[in-house]
Amino acid sequence: MGTRKVIIIGGSAGALEPLIVILKQLKPDFKWPIIIVLHRLKNVESGFVEVLMARTGKKNVKEIDDKEEIVFGKIYVAPANYHVLVEDNETLSLDYSEAVNYSRPSIDVAFESFADTFGSSLVGVLLSGSNADGAKGLHRIEHKGGMVFIQDPASADSTTMPEAAIALNSKAIVAAPVHISELLNQLV
Repeated sequence: MGTRKVIIIGGSAGALEPLIVILKQLKPDFKWPIIIVLHRLKNVESGFVEVLMARTGKKNVKEIDDKEEIVFGKIYVAPANYHVLVEDNETLSLDYSEAVNYSRPSIDVAFESFADTFGSSLVGVLLSGSNADGAKGLHRIEHKGGMVFIQDPASADSTTMPEAAIALNSKAIVAAPVHISELLNQLV
């Protein structure tokens, strides 16, 4: 399956539970950095990082800081109200430009930025959501040689996002969250 080194996961409405299932099932020694871009309420202290740590047992979860270096073994969460980009030197950057697909962070913006930087070393995962954000970005990951996974709409609370992604991504692996985590464990 080639060498992969970064995983980026996007989702919106209904994505928290599948995300928890995936993270919880990853092996304890899973070292690839994971970037999480979920649509979140703006300007609300959600305790999202703490919820993820408590519900998954992972202690290596943190919210992204601007100009932060991507480190193996970390799980990074996009802060509310900022787009997440990756620079050519593989540092994370936060952007406050216009919303894309009515969203900031936009999954498409993040997926496209990471696809352009990491190419075939990137694995993209798109989960439940109620708009099409992420479908085009996942297509860019696929086009650049990365591997793409889409949550099976049958297992999603909101099917719009996975269905839009399936329509655009012919090589995507469509699976339930527990199977996505099994496949990720096999890749490492």
